[in-house]
Amino acid sequence: MVNDTKIKAIVVTVSDSRREKDDVSGVTLVGLLLAIGAEIVDKIIVSDDFEDLRNTLYTLTEREDVNLIITTGGTGFAPRDNTPEATRAIIEKEASGLAEAMRSETLKNTPMAMLSRGVCGIRNNTLIINLPGSPKGVSECFNVIKNVLPHAASLLSGKAKH
Repeated sequence: MVNDTKIKAIVVTVSDSRREKDDVSGVTLVGLLLAIGAEIVDKIIVSDDFEDLRNTLYTLTEREDVNLIITTGGTGFAPRDNTPEATRAIIEKEASGLAEAMRSETLKNTPMAMLSRGVCGIRNNTLIINLPGSPKGVSECFNVIKNVLPHAASLLSGKAKH
């Protein structure tokens, strides 16, 4: 089946300290998405605050012009790393295979991959994927999942069968 569902993505950088001029991970992610033909609907920076992040993710999944939200940052062990918890608080279904695949594959490159707590899930026909906060981590994880993203978008739109 031909995949005719366009990926319409929002990149969310989770950080208390980053600004547009130094958001290397977010810029890296935008480039990776554009390389697979995705449309970038928006790129934002949100604080690590749990409530702010949860509310932002919830609001973004209410948008009809988005089918993919990828976060970068906030997936580690630091006290302010709240991205997985904020994501879990709003998703309706987990997509654990994506997170498992990213950790498994990137573990071959660095033992630090096992410290990533990123989760993936679905809310309102929008897939949310948590990636690490480093440009290297973003690239490595994205390369693991990039080939399944178009099919995931088609499944979420109802245009593809399992």
